[in-house]
Amino acid sequence: MSTLEEKIEYNKRKATKYGWTPELFGVENFDGELVAEIKRFQREEDLTVDGMCGPATYRRRWTQIESDVRLGDQYIIYNDARVKIFWDNVICYNEPGGKKASRGNFSSYAGKSKRNPNFFVTHWDVCLSADSCFRVLERRGISVHYSIDNDGTIYQWLDMQHAAWHAGGRSWNHNSVGVEVSNAYSLKYQSWYVKKGFGGRPVVSDAKVHGKTIRSHLGFYDVQLKALAALWEAVSYACGIPLELPGTKDALDKECANNNFSGFCNHYHLTQRKIDCAGLNNEKILELAKRLREQR
Repeated sequence: MSTLEEKIEYNKRKATKYGWTPELFGVENFDGELVAEIKRFQREEDLTVDGMCGPATYRRRWTQIESDVRLGDQYIIYNDARVKIFWDNVICYNEPGGKKASRGNFSSYAGKSKRNPNFFVTHWDVCLSADSCFRVLERRGISVHYSIDNDGTIYQWLDMQHAAWHAGGRSWNHNSVGVEVSNAYSLKYQSWYVKKGFGGRPVVSDAKVHGKTIRSHLGFYDVQLKALAALWEAVSYACGIPLELPGTKDALDKECANNNFSGFCNHYHLTQRKIDCAGLNNEKILELAKRLREQR
């Protein structure tokens, strides 16, 4: 019979292999409490009661988690668990048509304590589509958790348990979740969107960032903004990120830059080197997200 120490070491090895954490059984650490919770679960499921999460126990627990989301519900993924999102068109990396960021393009927290990001960063991708954005990120060896395509489809390319390389330095990546909203930015691409049947994009001509009015550029489709609001709400619910905005509206925010902010910001709030997403009506998106929260 295995000792408690041997059971703990076994669970650590299997967690690393299968990519789960103690939170899978509602505890925080690899210790005797985890062994006890695994035993309780095994008794309930008529499995061999040994306190060790081997393949059979892991499969049964994962099946139980998946069944908590009703058939037909759309979801996002955080630490291997599904979280409902109030949006009709979501494709995750583990589904047909989905894509997953390459290993090495992000920091893996598999088998570690829950990452607990405290803020969310919105980017524009300066690409024509989500598919184009994914290819660019892969070639550059970087990543992001989500993309919102021209038709409002939300793609999840990475479990939020992992740290995507999207925001830059000062540990921003390790403390955040990110999305790239598809938008080629330059007005010269307006004809491409019309030709492809998406219709003309709104033109933003008076946006200010870092104290300067920037040149006229393409804005976001309304369906993208609604998708973004749904994503903000779901990520907020999953990760406990408050539905709050930075104190600074259209410039670098010191709280964001110094990793002291909890909420939803744009890339330009982190650094003066970035201007995305200038002109984005964060207040409107936040209002929509809060209305969705009332449906929980």
